Amino acid sequence: MPAPDTPAAPAVQRRSYPALRRYLRNPAAMTGTVLLLLIVLMALAAPYLYPGDPLDMVAQPLLWPGQDAQYWLGTDSLGRDMLAGILHGARASLLIGVAAAAIGLSIGTLIGACAGYFGGRVDSVLVRLMELFQATPSFLLMIVIISIVPPTIAVIALTIGITSWTTVARLVRAEFRSLKQRDFVLAARSLGYGDSRIIFIEILPNALPPVIVATSVMIATAILMESALSFLGLGDPNRVSWGSLIGSGREMLRSAWYLTAIPGSAIIVAVLSLNLVGDGLNDALNPRLRSRSE
Repeated sequence: MPAPDTPAAPAVQRRSYPALRRYLRNPAAMTGTVLLLLIVLMALAAPYLYPGDPLDMVAQPLLWPGQDAQYWLGTDSLGRDMLAGILHGARASLLIGVAAAAIGLSIGTLIGACAGYFGGRVDSVLVRLMELFQATPSFLLMIVIISIVPPTIAVIALTIGITSWTTVARLVRAEFRSLKQRDFVLAARSLGYGDSRIIFIEILPNALPPVIVATSVMIATAILMESALSFLGLGDPNRVSWGSLIGSGREMLRSAWYLTAIPGSAIIVAVLSLNLVGDGLNDALNPRLRSRSE
């Protein structure tokens, strides 16, 4: 008698990574991923394509894009290559964005996890701390800190990070308040696990999906904040960034608009790609959309 067919293994294989499949099927998310990868490749290739200092004067000032084949994007008012500035500026902007997001995520996750898990007086104190930071204008606080401390890449990233953790803290707090009464947490307590193990091993991995989505928004916001600070002359004077390129060209906006349009377009593309990736992650990780997309 022939053995019955057993299609279980292929079915399990097809449903192994539903979130990944939903993300790969999202055209907007894939568009954002491709754009973001191109920006990352630009940043990685910058020291090889333009090994010199992008702040060096290399040609005649104010060459328009396409006017000289050697300088595709032209030169600024000091004769610096705009393309070299864009590529090296991507390194600074991405570095600050990722570092600031990592700092904000670390602070927000720790505070939100403690507030949501312990509750009571600990929750009340930490919520008041969140409200204090939210009530303080974050951009004004960044200006005050950078005006006191010399503005380096590390200082700017740290400043943006310590002013942008409240959103993550509230997300993590809400997730912990919802998850701490679940059966797997009660089972971990019955086995005698300590609070630190329950927080970081049992609950935190289940609370990560909204945090992962928020990460892309935090990186985009950090890039915008760094650009605004550099535009005001509060960036690292020894590093070129997209914001510093816009700031150096704002006085010639009418006569040489490309000096601000080119780095501004780079910022728009970077922020747009991060937002598309964030929306795609939200659609892929949101359990409410699971039955709709599968």
